[in-house]
Amino acid sequence: MVIEYIRYTVPADRAEEFEHAYRTASGVLDDDPHCLSYEVARGVEEPEHYTVRIEWDSVEGHEQGFRRSPRFAEFFAAVKPFFGGIQEMKHYDARFGSR
Repeated sequence: MVIEYIRYTVPADRAEEFEHAYRTASGVLDDDPHCLSYEVARGVEEPEHYTVRIEWDSVEGHEQGFRRSPRFAEFFAAVKPFFGGIQEMKHYDARFGSR
C-alpha cells in the first residue's frame, strides 16, 4: 500500500467548486479496485489549503491501473480545473501510525 498526497492552494471563492469537483470524482475512486480509501481535508488555520490523501494498493496500481482505466478521463475532467493549484503530488510509504 502507498499513500498519495496532493496538496492544493484553492482561492476562497473557489472552495465550494473544488469540493464539488472531488465529490464528483470520488465516484470514480469508489469504483476503482486500486483505490483503497481517500479523504479530502481543508486547512483550519489556512482554509485555502487542501490536502487530498489517497491510499492505493501500489504505485503501479495507481499509475498503470487507475490512470489507464476507462473512467480515469471522468476523474481527470472533474479535478483538472484545479491542477494549477497543486503544490505537491507524491507517493509515500506509510511507516507506522495508529487507528
